[in-house]
Amino acid sequence: MLDQLIAFAQALESQTGLSHFWWGNAVMIAIGATMIYLAVSKKYEPLLLVGIGFSCIIANVPGSDLILPGGLFNYAYQGVALLIIPPLIFFGVGAMTDFGPMIANPKLVILGAAAHLGIFVALILAKLLGFTLAEAGAIGIIGGADGPMAIFVTMKLAPHLLPQVSVAAYSYMALMPLIQPPVMRLLTTRKERLITMRQSRPVSRLEKIAFPIVIGIVVNLFLPPVAPLITMLMLGNLFREVLVVDRLVKTAANDLMNVIIIILTVAIGSTMNADSFLTIQTVQIVVLGLVAFIFGTASGVIGAKIMNLFLKEKINPLLGSAGIASVPIAARVSHIVALRENPTNYLIYHAMGPNLAGVFGTAISGGIMLALIGVK
Repeated sequence: MLDQLIAFAQALESQTGLSHFWWGNAVMIAIGATMIYLAVSKKYEPLLLVGIGFSCIIANVPGSDLILPGGLFNYAYQGVALLIIPPLIFFGVGAMTDFGPMIANPKLVILGAAAHLGIFVALILAKLLGFTLAEAGAIGIIGGADGPMAIFVTMKLAPHLLPQVSVAAYSYMALMPLIQPPVMRLLTTRKERLITMRQSRPVSRLEKIAFPIVIGIVVNLFLPPVAPLITMLMLGNLFREVLVVDRLVKTAANDLMNVIIIILTVAIGSTMNADSFLTIQTVQIVVLGLVAFIFGTASGVIGAKIMNLFLKEKINPLLGSAGIASVPIAARVSHIVALRENPTNYLIYHAMGPNLAGVFGTAISGGIMLALIGVK
């Protein structure tokens, strides 16, 4: 009787995922649970981390059909792999974004370029570690802190690295409130952090309408490899600024964006299977992504300090860290660090200038990589 029970238990186990469960699955489930904890307890970008963390957990439960071809999570991943989701994200971001701060103070655009040193530092280090030039380019773009752009460039250059690059990009974007402030404080004095900024000039409606049209033309002329993303960003922004398509703006900025975020986070988390994710290569990519973020933050702050050598009216160097393209996370971090020094120093509007410029900086960097390394 006992032998029959044991045989029955073994047969039952073989039909479930228990027989395929290994320590790697437990590690990845713990990582997914940590993401959810950070989202719920620490409020670190819950819109991203809850979905990614939960999908990571499910992807590491052996026996689940959700991540297999034909499974629900796999369909979500196809939206990313076929480059449908990234342009739609940019469309929604454009509908939510006011480019007024960048138009009003164009000199801050320089910070959007300065904060992208990390991309090229990570690219060089990745190449030294033995990655191919195409793989190094995909890894380097993590430093732009632009999730959709990272996905887009990676799918063009090294699609096999999409799980690692997308997870690193979005995880570090969510953890920017932890990563950036120590670097910002290390490179600035309290006197510099206390610098207040004069209110920017008003931006006319004509300027705001003309901006997305002009940028759309310029990008399609000079940066065709990344034109799908920036074109949709500008279309969404044009809808916002013409003030005659409110229904479309509300749909793009709210309902559509919410659906896309759900699909995106499920797609990213579902790629975090232990079998393909727990490798030395993944560790290298995650570390290089962190290096890229740190160097990008540092180069932005140093760029602002260099600008101050030539400006009569000084700018707060904390704005330099906002040159990383994660909108509006990087701008919010600059604002919060300034508020901790002086509760009346509101930098958020000014920080949006370099933050938005960072989107174009990442697009230019990605376009250069795609043009030089080659679009397949």
